[in-house]
Amino acid sequence: MEQRISLVTLGVTDVARAKAFYEQLGWRGQEVEETVFFQAGGLALVLWSRDKLAADAGITDPSTGAMTLAQNVRSRAEVDELIVTAVRAGAEVTRPARETFYGGYAGCFADPDGHVWEIAWNPGFPLGPDGALTVPDFGATG
Repeated sequence: MEQRISLVTLGVTDVARAKAFYEQLGWRGQEVEETVFFQAGGLALVLWSRDKLAADAGITDPSTGAMTLAQNVRSRAEVDELIVTAVRAGAEVTRPARETFYGGYAGCFADPDGHVWEIAWNPGFPLGPDGALTVPDFGATG
């Protein structure tokens, strides 16, 4: 597993309120399907409903799903390889790898302290040679 984080997703109770807060701090993002994406250097900060984030990560307690870390990888096979490696290291799979609604492939695991990681191949979010993620232009405003 490369020492890299592609996305930090914050589970929020009110997406509009959270977006407004970050905009008041000077951040500019794109909202798509009740999800806000901010380019933050070589990674993305994402705001998403806490309940949806917990459900997506396979966590039954939404308070546990307050944040997930994600690493985007270059292939479906790499998703599977990294999840197997994490399990061997002591992780618990919270959502087996599967096709995603956005046309990618992803799975989630919790480290021994319960921190949730998503490992994802997402053809819509290009990775640079150094692993830096670029948030695509969704054509959304604000």
